[in-house]
Amino acid sequence: MRPKILLVENEARMRAVILMQLSDLDLEFHEAADGPQAQELLAQEEFDLVITDLKLPRMHGMEVLRTAKEQNPDLPVIVITAYGSIENAVEAIRSGAFDYVTKPFKAERLRSCLEKGLRISSLSSQVRHLRREIESRYNFDNIKGTSPGICQVLALAGDVAATDTTVLITGESGTGKELLSRAIHFNSHRAAGPFLPINCAAIPEGLLESELFGHEAEAFTGARKRKRGKLELANGGTLFLDEIGDMDLSVQAKLLRVLESQSFFRVGGTRKIRADVRFISATNKDLALLVQQGRFREDLFYRLNVFPIPIPPLRTHTEDIPLLCHTFIREFSCALGRRPPAISKPALRLLKKQPWKGNVRELRNVIERAMILCKGEEITASHLLLQEAPPPSLDPADLDQVSRTLLAGGSLQLEELEKLLIRRAFEVSGKNVSRAARMLGLSRPTMRYRLEKFGLIE
Repeated sequence: MRPKILLVENEARMRAVILMQLSDLDLEFHEAADGPQAQELLAQEEFDLVITDLKLPRMHGMEVLRTAKEQNPDLPVIVITAYGSIENAVEAIRSGAFDYVTKPFKAERLRSCLEKGLRISSLSSQVRHLRREIESRYNFDNIKGTSPGICQVLALAGDVAATDTTVLITGESGTGKELLSRAIHFNSHRAAGPFLPINCAAIPEGLLESELFGHEAEAFTGARKRKRGKLELANGGTLFLDEIGDMDLSVQAKLLRVLESQSFFRVGGTRKIRADVRFISATNKDLALLVQQGRFREDLFYRLNVFPIPIPPLRTHTEDIPLLCHTFIREFSCALGRRPPAISKPALRLLKKQPWKGNVRELRNVIERAMILCKGEEITASHLLLQEAPPPSLDPADLDQVSRTLLAGGSLQLEELEKLLIRRAFEVSGKNVSRAARMLGLSRPTMRYRLEKFGLIE
């Protein structure tokens, strides 16, 4: 599509000259002879660039500039002014004009301004398009689920999005903690600001402080120049601290000071920097337990846990699996350029029986693989590359089965039963040692000892 240019010039001869000078460019021109006509065209069309004379009948060119910038702040406007009226051009630049040319002007000067302006317009358009895509992708409507647990998550997230309150999202890996955090950001008044994630578990301990706070030149060996940290770059937006439970205690202390004072220093710096940042944290660990173990600061925990949002694991809301599957099928169908296939009832039944240790992320991967393997109009169980999970040789949750084994004269060692009970409690608790210990009426150290004894944890 050709770029659309609005040319505002009251002299017909001058408009003809400008059009002739730019005739070799693949542009679509719209002409206006005065300010009101230009305003009317601006209200009707979306332009990529405006060229306007400042001296116009019925309305000054500055009014045209203001109208254009009100409708689209990123729209480049080139102003034309008479020789000797540079002060008018300076005023126009201060009011948002992209550039100016003075009469009489050379064709090369106007062409140069036009080409630069169109490049800026194209980049701005791409940024707006990407932002619209991001905002639509991270809308709450795109978090699929109608189960009570997911509805509760969405209700909490919707309530807190309109505030600047610190949020702590908890849940197993793959449940969608970052997706929810982005939805909160893009539905808040900070949506126009940056959303910057930082994975506290992925960055080595010695570098995390620099990543968060930045550093001054020569602050430490290898710091050749100043670096702005994520806190500074996220100004006016949201900082997402993923896997906050893995943050080193020394960095926790400095993060606490930021939350308390809303300011920080770069590493090696002496200038205090204000932190206008909204904090959202996420973890798949039990922070309260880490506090008891001395591995997480209690005061920081309470600062982060102002508004907790727990996301349930997929195995607890399997009624959402059909909706999630259809969502992923539509997504991958668009990417593959094909019609969305159906998914068979046996395939859905099989999916509902899976343990989903990787949660929604694992389900998405399974559907992506099935979409590649499916050549017809329906995804079947064979496309999932899943098998019915065979029942364990002895399920300690099924006391009847234990009884039948004993009554039939089967051999059942006490240690074997103990191991099965320990394993089962550990799995049902989501591999949470404290929760599993409570289920079996054991102390946490005793539970951990038995887990290590049976090789269930290292």
